[in-house]
Amino acid sequence: MISSKFDVTGKHCIVTGGAQGLSRGMAEGLLEAGCKVVLIDVQEEKLKQVVKEYQDKGYEAYGVAGNLADRQDINRIFTESMDILEGRLDVLIPAAGIQRRHLPEEFPMEEWDLVVDINLNHVFIMIQKALKVMLTQSTGGKIITIGSMVTWFGGTTVPAYTATKGAVSQLTKSLAVDCAGRNININCICPGYMDTEMCANMTQARKDECTVRIPAGRWGTPEDLKGPVLFLASSASDYLNGTAIPVDGGYLVK
Repeated sequence: MISSKFDVTGKHCIVTGGAQGLSRGMAEGLLEAGCKVVLIDVQEEKLKQVVKEYQDKGYEAYGVAGNLADRQDINRIFTESMDILEGRLDVLIPAAGIQRRHLPEEFPMEEWDLVVDINLNHVFIMIQKALKVMLTQSTGGKIITIGSMVTWFGGTTVPAYTATKGAVSQLTKSLAVDCAGRNININCICPGYMDTEMCANMTQARKDECTVRIPAGRWGTPEDLKGPVLFLASSASDYLNGTAIPVDGGYLVK
């Protein structure tokens, strides 16, 4: 019998970027485990299709479409999400992220601003809103941020992405210090090289270079994040705070 420490049945959750990629994988893991999940994404039609697919399977999936780069729209998104969740929020995963590739001397500032708005600013804004809910709950809450291998490394042609993911890991530590004694756990998952839409624009040479370094011998998939997410969303991780957990097939240690 599985320990009740890992039971997340009935928890109310929000996952941003949930229409595709790793965000969808994490949302799916929570849904499969019996959570009620609001998926947020800017791709309205794709989001509707994904939510319908999960609802057809009997899962408590809901969608709220909106632009996470727009602070005013984030206010609406969060309010609508909390209405769906009946005012209770147990787990927040502000996972939406984008990547833009340019040499640093050619990086367009409008793209820099967009990456920062989505990868960093939306993360903090959603967390701030979530904390105002979670701190009023006797059960507290769990917040799971999403870093990257570029939390530690520099990457190549991704200065904005690297800067924001490094910032997210440091933000996680700072928030954990302020929240650990108040029944809130905040931890960061740092995916390795994952076979998702985000990496589709990498050159084959770069992909091959990364694959050689992965001791597991393969790139990760959204499925590989389900276990770590369920651990961090459950009471099994109650004494874990401010960590950055690589889920990378051993890439970081080679």
